[in-house]
Amino acid sequence: MLIVLDHHNGKPVFRQIVEQVRFQVAGGVVQPGDELPSTRQLAAELGLNPMTVSKAYALLEHEGVVERRPGLALVVRAPRGDEEKARRRAELARVLGPAASAARQLGLGVEESLEVFRKALAERGGKDGKR
Repeated sequence: MLIVLDHHNGKPVFRQIVEQVRFQVAGGVVQPGDELPSTRQLAAELGLNPMTVSKAYALLEHEGVVERRPGLALVVRAPRGDEEKARRRAELARVLGPAASAARQLGLGVEESLEVFRKALAERGGKDGKR
């Protein structure tokens, strides 16, 4: 699991950790059953206070992304039902939020913005837009 922090973007570090773990889980980079680094280990790797990592992990647990096992490392929780698709859609909506704001500021309408997005998808995928 790779976490990259940006100390200059104004977003709290614990939120950056939460968002990146959520994104990696939704994208399948981190699989159900995978263990997360310990609080102390991740704090040492990122040069943070362990309480910051603990806060991020507690939020991820509250959201149901990870589950705590007494005496063991946190693990990524297996999704239930349509939860995996919902996670992916939620992450896409989160990262597209700034793009939607940019489209509005540029004066682009919905159809024109969707066409730009469709083209970007096609450029990054196969013939059917999938990888």
